[in-house]
Amino acid sequence: MIKSISLTDFRNHNICRVTTHGRRNVIIIGPNGAGKTAILEAVSMLSGERGLRGAAMGEIARFDGDGGFSVFANLYDDTELAITFSNTDTNRRARIDGENSALSDLAKHIRIVWLTPKEDRLFVEGAADRRAFFDRLAAGFDPTHAGRIARFSKLMSERAFALKTGNDTYWLDALDTQIAGTAVAVAVARIQYAGELNYFLKSCAVSVDGMIEKMLINGMSAGDAERSYLEYLKQNRTIINDKMVIDGPHKSDFGVFNHKLKLPAHLTSTGQQKTALVDLILAHAKLIHTKTGKKPLILLDEAAAHLDENARENLFQELGAADAQVWATGLDINVFKNVPDAVFVTCADGQISNILTPEN
Repeated sequence: MIKSISLTDFRNHNICRVTTHGRRNVIIIGPNGAGKTAILEAVSMLSGERGLRGAAMGEIARFDGDGGFSVFANLYDDTELAITFSNTDTNRRARIDGENSALSDLAKHIRIVWLTPKEDRLFVEGAADRRAFFDRLAAGFDPTHAGRIARFSKLMSERAFALKTGNDTYWLDALDTQIAGTAVAVAVARIQYAGELNYFLKSCAVSVDGMIEKMLINGMSAGDAERSYLEYLKQNRTIINDKMVIDGPHKSDFGVFNHKLKLPAHLTSTGQQKTALVDLILAHAKLIHTKTGKKPLILLDEAAAHLDENARENLFQELGAADAQVWATGLDINVFKNVPDAVFVTCADGQISNILTPEN
């Protein structure tokens, strides 16, 4: 968990420092445009990913700064994590305890998952958004999953190029063999994660639907699924309208079923969908804590949006019992007054103006 975090030239923050005072819930309060989400975005950068907005690094740097930014965090085990970006470099840089490190090494020290207003429509939007969301969760459970997804995407791009340029079958054979192996590994990881997550879910269940996932769920061995998909790839080597038209993990989808209402999530109300999303995130936190012994970070941007009073009370009770440190944003401090074990941070004009704890 984070003890303190400092931002320099990050979004509208010149210099900003937040100290958690040993609390498990950090509630950031302020008007729109005050820089609340920017603080969550800075925390999310410590995951080694591009952050909860997925923005280009140059867009994150303060507009009147020198074109770079830095995020520095001190954890409760005294580990120091840092992310830096310079306008002279196109890449982010990670440092762990002052030493240069790979971005992927950050996951060994901190696991982060987030919900933003963008995810509020996750169940009614296209499969691509759901797939990206659940793959990100699966990568929080198994950090190597993100590498599998990236490798599969790269191999598919190479395959499309090979088909468009009419390269020989030897190269395509080699690509298809690698694609088949990676595709099955991706599908296996998704099924395993969904099964593990369902154990901790209370009111809903997650399912995975896809060509290879169906093979595995129906009892086919990973080896047979790989051979079957390889044969499928060899039989589908055509380009239509400058695109490959093939099935695979890049077409898979995730579903969520609400047990209480006996309905798929996309047929429930906006508030019920938000409740299901929060349930997913809290179950994910329990899974991570159980499997790794580490308390993950949960970032909830506009946490109370679309939730009625009863749903908010349930959320706050869950936050109090969560095996995680939760960072949440909101407009009205009174909405969050019943959140247990919380520190309240007020934010205005890109500046932290006050830190309130229940004692004062």
